Amino acid sequence: MSALVEAFATRAPEVWLRTLEHLMLTGISTVAAVLVGVPVGVLAFFRPRLRSALLSGVGILQTVPSLAMLALLLVAFGRIGVAPALAALTLYALLPVVRNTLVGLEGVDDDVGAAARGLGMTPSQELLRVRLPLALPVLAAGVRTAAVIGVGIATLSAFIGAGGLGQFINRGLALSDTGLILLGAVPAGILALIVDGSIAGVEWAADARRHRDARTAGRRLLRMAVATAPLVLLVVPSVLLALGSRGGPTSGGGRVTICTKNFTEQLVLGELMAQVIEARTDLSVDRRFNMGGTVICHRALVAGEVDVYPEYTGTALTAILGMEPGPDDGPDQVMQEVRTRYARDFDVRWLEPFGFDNTYVLLADPDVADSLDWSRASDLADAASGLSVGFTSEFAERADGYPGFVEHYGFSFGAERDLDPGILYQAVAGGEVDVVFGFATDGRIDSYGLEVLADDRAFFPPYEAAPLARMDALEANPGLGPALSALAGELPDSTMRRLNREADEGTGNVAEIVRRFVEERGLGGS
Repeated sequence: MSALVEAFATRAPEVWLRTLEHLMLTGISTVAAVLVGVPVGVLAFFRPRLRSALLSGVGILQTVPSLAMLALLLVAFGRIGVAPALAALTLYALLPVVRNTLVGLEGVDDDVGAAARGLGMTPSQELLRVRLPLALPVLAAGVRTAAVIGVGIATLSAFIGAGGLGQFINRGLALSDTGLILLGAVPAGILALIVDGSIAGVEWAADARRHRDARTAGRRLLRMAVATAPLVLLVVPSVLLALGSRGGPTSGGGRVTICTKNFTEQLVLGELMAQVIEARTDLSVDRRFNMGGTVICHRALVAGEVDVYPEYTGTALTAILGMEPGPDDGPDQVMQEVRTRYARDFDVRWLEPFGFDNTYVLLADPDVADSLDWSRASDLADAASGLSVGFTSEFAERADGYPGFVEHYGFSFGAERDLDPGILYQAVAGGEVDVVFGFATDGRIDSYGLEVLADDRAFFPPYEAAPLARMDALEANPGLGPALSALAGELPDSTMRRLNREADEGTGNVAEIVRRFVEERGLGGS
């Protein structure tokens, strides 16, 4: 609990902003599901032959895993952010709305329908004036279920840059920071309770059969206002804070957007670029950190949804350009290749490198490595079939990752486990897996005292880190390029490893750690 209180004390304004984003995602998607789902439910009621197909269709949507749905819609929309997230949330919300609409309409007594027809009502009048009002409590219960589901699933939207409280959870997982995880999980849980209670209150207030002695419109509206008061009290301050925080850039400058991948080093680099830009220019920075893997960040940059993000030359060469370095290609040759291709194909500029090379490394517990006389990757060849290996999900599929390693070294491991970057090193140190593929500049290598096994067959290419920026963003903001260039060479391997270690060990949040570094190096300018 103390971790949560401390995290909230330092991030209260951002919590309100993320809560507003969460409410917007949930609210818009729920309304969209009602607009689509109620007509579908009505159609299923009046067309029994279509009923099974309609219910099966919306039911199948619920069986698709949330992350898979987001990934599919990300491809379908061709962009990150709010649009694919809203589409996914809407699809997940359809089933309870459609099913409850149908159940509510079926629950209306046939005698009531007969009486309506006896009064001369047309089928549409019967539906709108009799059946739907009587079915409203059941329909509202479906909306209630859809909204609560939306609050939960909306936490995953942060993986594709849609914001919300899930952003804290993602960062917390990347940094192994319990406070940040709770900062996203606890408000999301409270928000679910408030949404559920408010809609339950509306459901109760709208049920005319429960309030036969108070049917006037004024009294019913008053009951609904009282029921929704908690939600209104949450939304209003969030909106006001959002308007105050995002009403426009300070000092009359423009705005640039920085995104990062989902591990510690990327968060540090993203925050470092953001603080230096803000210190050296009048630009304000929109931070879209912890968005996901390489492809998501690359697509966001090329699509113009973000302006800058930190990337690695080897990753760009293999994962984006689909190329392999030549046997004699060093860091300079790889950098020149990606600079040329990115400028030509994507209208993106590689700026000067930060100063470190974060190549992949194979890691083992030192006691195990000593007992089995492991010092090089090729030493594992004979025993590999009986060993377990851990790596990130992205590494599992990349040409410069596990498939390429297996082909290059000629052996594979007996058991393979996809692990989040936040628990990768803990897993090998704790004996959960025998070896892992990690990152050379990760501070947790030193924290856990892990043994680095040499890439003796030179499989991994250079991975120099550098800022990537869209050409039009650099042209529109003349101070952006010079500000980022101030970071050239400022982060040798040892410095990057130290900053990563400080972030992972919780000696301050990332913004504080970066702020101290900027002040120490005088990177804030004059």
